[in-house]
Amino acid sequence: MPSIRKLLLIGLPLLACLNLVSAHATERPLDTQALKGVAQGKALFDINLSELEKLPLYLQVIEMTHDGLTAQGTAPDFVIAFRGASVQFIHGQDGHNPARQKIASQIQRLKARGVRMEACSIATELFGVDNSQLLPGIEPVGNTFISLIGYQSQGYSSIVIM
Repeated sequence: MPSIRKLLLIGLPLLACLNLVSAHATERPLDTQALKGVAQGKALFDINLSELEKLPLYLQVIEMTHDGLTAQGTAPDFVIAFRGASVQFIHGQDGHNPARQKIASQIQRLKARGVRMEACSIATELFGVDNSQLLPGIEPVGNTFISLIGYQSQGYSSIVIM
C-alpha cells in the first residue's frame, strides 16, 4: 500500500496540473474582430431537427452564444423558430423523458433571457402536436417560412440547425 507521503508527492502535482488545464479549458478566445462596431446581435435560429437527442445540445449552444455576446458587450436579440419534425420535442406531453425535461428547462432559461420562440402551426398540425400543449414561452405562428422571411427582412441573421 503506498504511503501517504508518496500519494501527496504524486497527487498534489497532478491535481495542480488538472486545475491548470481546467482553468485554461474554460477560457475562450474573444470575437473582437467579428463584433467590432456591433451593438446588437440579431439572430434567427431556424431549428428543423428530427432527432430528440440533438435538441438539448443545440439549445445549450444557443444559450452559450447569448451569454457570449452579452459578456462581449453586444446585446443579443434572438428568435428561435421550430419547424418540421422539431415541433414534436417542444410540447408538455411525455414530461418524464429526461431529454424532454432538459429541453423544458432550457426553454425556460432562454425565455428568461428574453429569447423569442415560435413554433410553426403547419408543422404542429402535420405532426399532431396541439398548439395549446407547447412549452411555456413558445408561441405558435401561422407559418415559419413567413417568419423567416420577415425576420431576415428585419436584419436577423439566419442560422439553420438541421
